Amino acid sequence: MKLVCVFLSRIVPSQKWLLSIPLACTMWFFTDATFAQAAQGAASHPAELVVPSLKITPAVVGPGAQTSMILAATKAGNRIVAVGEHGIILLSDNDGHAYRQAKSVPISSTLTSVNFVDAKVGWAVGHWGAILKTVDGGETWKLQRSDIKVDQPLFSVYFKNDHEGWAVGLWSLFLATRDGGATWNSVTLPNPPGASKADRNLFNIFPDRSGGLVISAERGTIVRSEDDGETWSYIDTGYKGSLWAGTVLNDGTWIVGGLRGSILRSTDQGQSWQTSQTGTKSSITQIIAGEDGTITAVGLEGVVLTSRDKGLTFSVAQRPDREDITAGVIAPGGKLVAFSMDGPVKSDGAAGE
Repeated sequence: MKLVCVFLSRIVPSQKWLLSIPLACTMWFFTDATFAQAAQGAASHPAELVVPSLKITPAVVGPGAQTSMILAATKAGNRIVAVGEHGIILLSDNDGHAYRQAKSVPISSTLTSVNFVDAKVGWAVGHWGAILKTVDGGETWKLQRSDIKVDQPLFSVYFKNDHEGWAVGLWSLFLATRDGGATWNSVTLPNPPGASKADRNLFNIFPDRSGGLVISAERGTIVRSEDDGETWSYIDTGYKGSLWAGTVLNDGTWIVGGLRGSILRSTDQGQSWQTSQTGTKSSITQIIAGEDGTITAVGLEGVVLTSRDKGLTFSVAQRPDREDITAGVIAPGGKLVAFSMDGPVKSDGAAGE
């Protein structure tokens, strides 16, 4: 078997650290016989890459789940829900001290994002264009959508309430629902300025404080809707790298980050941008806004950044083992619960505690 990554619309040799980036690299497995053919097809028609025949099978429940790659995590009430490779979903009801695997997940593709609207109802998305829904806090999941003919992964999901939601992914893949995911409709973005087609990789979707929606994307691009997802426009941040993560603060400040430790902020809904001082070149994989106004950003090489001045400056800490951090949530008391390519991160030696 060969593993290749489609990274920024190009096929490049895989490196281990790329696998820890939930929103920058989508993976396909090919046999030796199909590798060259698939690679050639991807180069000429990247958005139409057809993968070898796949079969949807449930995620396996087993002891290896807690050491498997985790790519995203969130809170469902007081519960932590984390998702990752092979359809693995981990649950913790004691702030990350212990985990158990979800009882039933109907698909074994890699999951890249998870979002809950309350303690019970949530969605997860991932490879094979998969969209899953739970109504029991993540214990069991139902498959709402998948496409195994063309593996165009979804990278992020956000629900405004229990019926309005959006999912975004590779090469401007964009889906929306108004009925809780019973039906999903494609959203066609306009072409970016100067481009002949909408081909941006859409990495992270999140709400602003004025009722709009924001998507951080590649090439320093922000995609924004001011009318509840009806129309979309592009914002140029002035940065040229990929923006894998984003959030909005209680006062409406937008914070986005990505390659080489870059974090940018806007206090006027994207009209102007300032570069924050982070003190690191390690790429940012997630940004978390705490209820007390503290901003926590996690990234590769065990980096944890903390800001208490609305993202103007960050203090940097780093795990001694430099374990790549792929996701995190903030537990009561401000403790960071982090995840990695090898599952939940052990607290001993952790940065930012």
